Amino acid sequence: MNEPRIGERVGMQRRFKPYPAYKDSGVEWLGEIPAHWTATALKRIGDLQAGAGFPDDEQGALDEELPFFKVGDLGMPGNERQMLTHQHSVSRATARRLRAFVFPPSTIVFAKVGAALLLNRRRLLARPSCIDNNMMGFMPDKCDPTWAMYWLAGLDMGELANPGAVPSVNEDQMRDTATAAPPVPEQRAIAAFLDRETARIDVLVEKKERLIELLQEKRTALITRAVTKGLDPTVPMKDSGVEWLGEIPAHWTAKRLKFVAAKPIRNGIGEAGAYDDPDWPRYVRITDIAGPRELRHDTFKSLPPDLAREAPFEVGDLLLAAVGATFGKSYLHLRDCGPVCFAGYMVRFSPGAVVEPSFAAYWTESAVYWALVQFRVVQATIQNFSAAKYKELSIPLPSGSEQRAIAAFLDRETARIDALIAKVREAIERLKELRTALISAAVTGKIDVRESGVAA
Repeated sequence: MNEPRIGERVGMQRRFKPYPAYKDSGVEWLGEIPAHWTATALKRIGDLQAGAGFPDDEQGALDEELPFFKVGDLGMPGNERQMLTHQHSVSRATARRLRAFVFPPSTIVFAKVGAALLLNRRRLLARPSCIDNNMMGFMPDKCDPTWAMYWLAGLDMGELANPGAVPSVNEDQMRDTATAAPPVPEQRAIAAFLDRETARIDVLVEKKERLIELLQEKRTALITRAVTKGLDPTVPMKDSGVEWLGEIPAHWTAKRLKFVAAKPIRNGIGEAGAYDDPDWPRYVRITDIAGPRELRHDTFKSLPPDLAREAPFEVGDLLLAAVGATFGKSYLHLRDCGPVCFAGYMVRFSPGAVVEPSFAAYWTESAVYWALVQFRVVQATIQNFSAAKYKELSIPLPSGSEQRAIAAFLDRETARIDALIAKVREAIERLKELRTALISAAVTGKIDVRESGVAA
């Protein structure tokens, strides 16, 4: 059970009173529970059942009676609390043939194996359904389903999981999991309290997430204006000659990347990145990019020097993603950290004498750049943006001194916006931690919410 932080405990203790009396639960990790609660096993208040295999050739139907949920459906939009959105369905006859158990409404479903288990998602079934064999369902019997969902939400499956390369839990293990159960009427009171309080927190989180979206839109608009129109709104404008770009300052030019590159625009090395020798050149892949100017430290891979020299990546070079969902994503290499090379599904652009690297990097964060890249990818049958396509992109170019001034301006202004975004994200994390702590405190009896009413 996730324990509240000290500050969170103090805050909740000020707002909510503890129960009048406690007793030892007899379970080390549960500790003390309210005197009238019962420490019992999960199997005493419901049953657990694993899902079934779901062959590929049975998938895809949407108009059958029973939704058949796969583990990935736990994270689908619309399924944040109840499983309302499905991508597959089966008839009852098919469910019998597949030996797929039909779970009743109000079953609480969750992942039982792999990385999905560690996400700690719990969802309620809204109608009779089947689930795949990466999931498990708890069917409440002698307890309130909503309370049971909150109780299960407070369990850290990572701590319960069997040791091994792939984390997992099984039905017998879950059946024997200790539970602190209040009387059913009190379960309903706790569930109603948590519904109300978590909804309030969720609304605050949603508002802050919307604020981040607005700040990010402001950031993009600021960059787009600066790299396509400059910093002086009074300068004369001219047609750039590039349809997607429109007008640019009269003293600017627009040139295709292949004409301003210091080295050939090319893809990297088609290696898997199986090495992690710190004395070898770093092998940069798209998964290593944490931001436009930042590499992750926990994903380091390397290549032998004889392979690495085929695609060197130097300070001032710009990497551009060429395939998949991340096409167009960029990374500007600013810090000398020794020899570096890059993967084959990325494209290297080395700015020449007329292009400032930081200006070019900001250009790849502009709305006009993304509009063109996405437009050209939509026209293709496969999502990719090859080196040949990057060569033909046109970049608006003021003089070198003006590029540096624009980059310095954007460094300052985007840093301010990024700092605001970071603060809002920290606030969101605190709210999520408060939500988790509130659930934990209520379902373990650390706070008495029976008479909370419409809590302030």
